[in-house]
Amino acid sequence: MGEKVVAGRFDLSDRQRYRDKLRRCLTGLERLLAEQRFDRPKNLMGLEIELNLAGADGMPKMLNAQVLERIASRDFQTELAMFNLEVNIPPHRLGGRVFDRLAEELRTSLAYADRKAGEVDAGIVMIGILPTLDRDDLVSSNLSDVDRYTLLNDQIVAARGEEFTLDIAGVEHLSCTSKSIAPEAACTSVQLHLQVTPARFADVWNAAQAVAAAQIAVGANSPFLFGRELWRESRPPLFQQSTDTRPPELQAQGVRPRTWFGERWITSAHDLFEENLRYYPALLPICDDEDPLEVLDQGGTPSLAELVLHNGTIYRWNRPVYGIADGAPHLRVENRVLPAGPTVIDVVANAAFYYGLVRALAEEARPVWARLPFEAAAANFDAACKDGIDARFTWPRRGRYGGTAQVDAVSLVRDELLPLAEAGLDAWGVEPADRDLYLGVIEERCRRRVNGASWQAATFHKALDAGHSRESALAATTRRYRELMHKGEPVHAWPVGLPEPVSLG
Repeated sequence: MGEKVVAGRFDLSDRQRYRDKLRRCLTGLERLLAEQRFDRPKNLMGLEIELNLAGADGMPKMLNAQVLERIASRDFQTELAMFNLEVNIPPHRLGGRVFDRLAEELRTSLAYADRKAGEVDAGIVMIGILPTLDRDDLVSSNLSDVDRYTLLNDQIVAARGEEFTLDIAGVEHLSCTSKSIAPEAACTSVQLHLQVTPARFADVWNAAQAVAAAQIAVGANSPFLFGRELWRESRPPLFQQSTDTRPPELQAQGVRPRTWFGERWITSAHDLFEENLRYYPALLPICDDEDPLEVLDQGGTPSLAELVLHNGTIYRWNRPVYGIADGAPHLRVENRVLPAGPTVIDVVANAAFYYGLVRALAEEARPVWARLPFEAAAANFDAACKDGIDARFTWPRRGRYGGTAQVDAVSLVRDELLPLAEAGLDAWGVEPADRDLYLGVIEERCRRRVNGASWQAATFHKALDAGHSRESALAATTRRYRELMHKGEPVHAWPVGLPEPVSLG
């Protein structure tokens, strides 16, 4: 949804014309794939992080326009609500000391943004869900003043035809309604991009789906919403429910939600784009003047604008992306699984774990998706979101006997997935020093059974035990989180609880 669109009304002819253009775009994609027109492999990765703005009191600040004006950098842009920003890091080639370079760029960018936010008494908080958000913060009047967000909200609300129901039963139970998609803005994530050739796309996407649960288990960082302690990673259920265009009748009929894990392993990138057309009506039927098939006939590269826009309104946790760079089309897998934060080193460690793991799994002779039912991968994802680092998964047994077994997430990551990630980073040509530093962060989280979510929950409960009210404990936890986030030590090293008050005697 990064493209600029102009708000307006749509009529029946707009939707019919858009559907026809989508079909022509899909045919254009098929031709590009058949003619092998895609860019050669460049081992390129990219990174986007969604951020929150909060005051010194830990409460959200609806000031993204003012902060962006001060930052004045194309690397930063608006996100859905006025307390959100997004930072985009330019693509990097995987190899060498790429993760150290990435960490340095992120530290520099975030420190600069935080200084600029400080000019309006706000600061950057990199976290999955800001614990101090209240229902009154997540209303349509707090959406960013950008046409595409207004239009998207109007179309999703119209498609649903009634209020959105948020119902998440975790440690505590949240049940409420919303008149808009604004609660989606609470979900702030990291998006990891990997450019792949069409021949490798299915293997990389399947690998990313298989390891999504492990990513969440070690990286969960969103345990609170509207003052309630819910799942260790509450973003996925919140995102699904706050963008759900299906009233209960359509849910009962088995209509797919617009935010979903998927339902099968794939054999081609085409599978995903074709599903998007088959399962989902258009939300934003905005037509481009380009005829993609005419462009192809003339030897050009079509933008496939309608396909790209439609794809941007379907929120797969691993999304296919079609793009053009230097006149050549390319495909990317966009991994949208992870929450933001807690620190730069944690974000980069999560990235190193992911890029190493998908490389190794995509090249296995007996791939995991040939041995793991897709339904088990989806159930693993839910288990990780609910239980975080304490989750248990179904996973293929090693050895000749095959089948699957139950295994706790920590044992799976430490004994099987980290060695694979190490081999994958070696295959990318990443320097051993980078590999060992960042995978070591994941190993320490497993050893101590700590991630951002467990730290937040433990610190919150310590604050309650010390006599804080619930609201005060959440605000104090947020302030402490922000302080430690900017110090930069990985979350497994953070002391649990609030700092002791300084004695004046």
